[in-house]
Amino acid sequence: MAKTRTILARHLEARAKIWPDITNQMLWDRTERDGFATVPRAMPLIMSIMDDMSGKGFPVGQTFFEMWCRLYDEMFLTLNRPEEMAFFAGFSGQRAGRTWRDRVKRLADLGFIDVKSGPLGDLSYAIFLNPYHVIKRAYLKGDVFEDKYRALVFRMNEIGATDLDDIDDEGNMILPPDEEEEAEPKPKPKLKIAGGRRKRALKL
Repeated sequence: MAKTRTILARHLEARAKIWPDITNQMLWDRTERDGFATVPRAMPLIMSIMDDMSGKGFPVGQTFFEMWCRLYDEMFLTLNRPEEMAFFAGFSGQRAGRTWRDRVKRLADLGFIDVKSGPLGDLSYAIFLNPYHVIKRAYLKGDVFEDKYRALVFRMNEIGATDLDDIDDEGNMILPPDEEEEAEPKPKPKLKIAGGRRKRALKL
């Protein structure tokens, strides 16, 4: 935390020297304004990889980002404003809704989100999964360009993200040690018969 404050102080000092006439009121400061969402620093590159995975002519990154900006920390979204979401994602005209639905389904097919049906039809609810995990599994299958995956690894190192380490080289989730212990099946008690009565004894 102290290091972060030091870097911020240096940046503020440099900014004041380069733009002495700019005041904080003229800037879009999230600490003083409302309406912000948390955005991963690697999001632009992640969106580019998403578009590649979806196929030429069917970009999904902007649709993902529009929905992401509506999320809170529970990572769950009710898709109850499809027309509005389509417009904000850049789709217009008579085919806007249909195009938006296609992009959402593609995101689900690629594994970036999971959708459930409900009162709004087959696209009523969505949960957002860790995109790093999805991208690594796709990379292991050869579905991600080498240069972009290498750039993602380098960018993650810059920002201190370690999410790719959650997935092993077989595409499986690596559980933390405490969860691995919980996942191991406990030995079932064996029944012993003594004196005509059943007694329960744990196998040690």
